Amino acid sequence: MSNALDDSETETTGRTASQTTTTTAGESDERVREAWTDYDFAGTPKLSVEDLNVWYGDDHALKDVSMDIPENSVTALVGPSGCGKSTYLRCLNRMNDRIKAARIDGSVELEGTEIYDPNANLVELRKRIGMVFQSPNPFPKSIRENISYGPRKHGNIEKGLLARLFGRDDTEAEYELVERSLKQAALWDEVEDRLDDNALGLSGGQQQRLCIARCLAVDPEVILMDEPASALDPIATSKIEDLVEELSKEYTVVIVTHNMQQAARISDQTAVFLTGGELVEYDDTDKIFENPESQRVEDYITGKFG
Repeated sequence: MSNALDDSETETTGRTASQTTTTTAGESDERVREAWTDYDFAGTPKLSVEDLNVWYGDDHALKDVSMDIPENSVTALVGPSGCGKSTYLRCLNRMNDRIKAARIDGSVELEGTEIYDPNANLVELRKRIGMVFQSPNPFPKSIRENISYGPRKHGNIEKGLLARLFGRDDTEAEYELVERSLKQAALWDEVEDRLDDNALGLSGGQQQRLCIARCLAVDPEVILMDEPASALDPIATSKIEDLVEELSKEYTVVIVTHNMQQAARISDQTAVFLTGGELVEYDDTDKIFENPESQRVEDYITGKFG
């Protein structure tokens, strides 16, 4: 970096001489140590990522990311805009395959099975690893149809004249599925008497919980959430956070958030991505927020940049 920076623009970190840096953006220029991202936990990982790199054209968006994600827990991905955390999240169920300019190299395994195998069944993969997006996106259908849409597409529920003629009508099973999914998403008590109403008539927070219920209806193992509460008011956000904590008892949840307090409240472990698409530190959430190894992580969490 240039030595011509004005003193007022220069920030010097105090970890070690080899890590001392100057920057105009507030972020330190610090060499990442492997020990900072080598998170040790009991049990086998649900997801294992090794040397993951992503390019969008010539832009190297994610660089050599390796991390294991424990099952039945909440893993928070935090970092400033453009650091690669949402790119990383989309790699976990191959959503980046939909982007023509994207090129992905590395390994992502779900319980030991490589999801980037050329013969991988993407429909089955995205059933096992569901996704909830930043903005609620319910279908312009009834609440009931939003929930049953996925299971019907997968052939788990049959309805209609032919199904009745062949004795395979699953109307009762559909109702039970809808009730179970909405209860899991903490929405049943609010909508049980209007299941045939258009889902677009729900509030923003209710729509987001409906989208979570729709994800749960296909019985996933992993739930990916890309800032699911960023567009919601504080009360709706609190309900989503409570729901995430409850879901982690049965599912593996990976959530992207810009909200440091939210990550501290709901996650078991936190991965910090910083500029350049680097995973800088990954550890228990308490450790990350109370005593991080990286000066850059400490600066980011305490609001010195980002």
